[in-house]
Amino acid sequence: GEGEAEESQEKTRLVRALREHYPFADLLKAAGLPRSTYYYQLGLLEAGDKCASLKISIQEICDRHRGRYGYRRVTSALRSSGQLVNSKKVRRLMAALDLKCTVRPKKYKAYRGLMGEAAPNILKRNFQADQPNQKWVTDVTEFKVAGEKLYLSPVMDLYNGEIVTYRTDTRPRFTLVGEMLERAIQLLPAGNKPLLHSDQGWHYRYPDYCARVKEAGLEQSMSRKGNCLDNAAMESFFGTLKSEYFYRERFKSVAELQAGLDEYIHYYNHDRIKMKLNGLS
Repeated sequence: GEGEAEESQEKTRLVRALREHYPFADLLKAAGLPRSTYYYQLGLLEAGDKCASLKISIQEICDRHRGRYGYRRVTSALRSSGQLVNSKKVRRLMAALDLKCTVRPKKYKAYRGLMGEAAPNILKRNFQADQPNQKWVTDVTEFKVAGEKLYLSPVMDLYNGEIVTYRTDTRPRFTLVGEMLERAIQLLPAGNKPLLHSDQGWHYRYPDYCARVKEAGLEQSMSRKGNCLDNAAMESFFGTLKSEYFYRERFKSVAELQAGLDEYIHYYNHDRIKMKLNGLS
């Protein structure tokens, strides 16, 4: 009835006012307000505004991606849903709605690599691949949570930046990388023999690893010693993962982080728009 409509309009006003201070999903839950009702009421509140429907679309995209999208990505998402809109207008409306990308800006670090070749670097920073399962890259990164550590070992396909598979472990033992490699090989379609690039970490020089790579018919490539730019694609993924997810959340335990990583990597592979893929995930 009319009273209910008034109540949900009041709740919508409250949620809109509080959303920059609290997680959006928690506010909706606390208010007992369905997401669809919130956007409907928002539409009524903005009724006199000729940009109302565009503002609501922008708000929905920002909510879906939890503040990870800046105006360029939001514009791209709008365009792929059929709304032809200028990125400057999107930037202006996001500012008016007080929606900003909450990911910290990535810092540029100048790096002077060590001179001279060490291990065979077959990839040679040619990160372009024209088909899937042609060039793979891998690395290990570390997270610290509640006095404990968690290690993540993924394989990325350079064709589209997708994470093919990954493993996590609380210790950086060989099985972390060994199991990841085994799973990646099992996922390969028959006849596919990608180049597999890594740094010169001990995991990748371990005899079992080298033998398994060779047995599967993959070509092993390594960065030059101490040269992180040779594996820039993987470094970039770790930077994105940490700034868009890890640094923005609070974790009580390693198990909570593990579950969150599963969720984020699924999001990364399926929903996160890649600018280089023209708005396709």
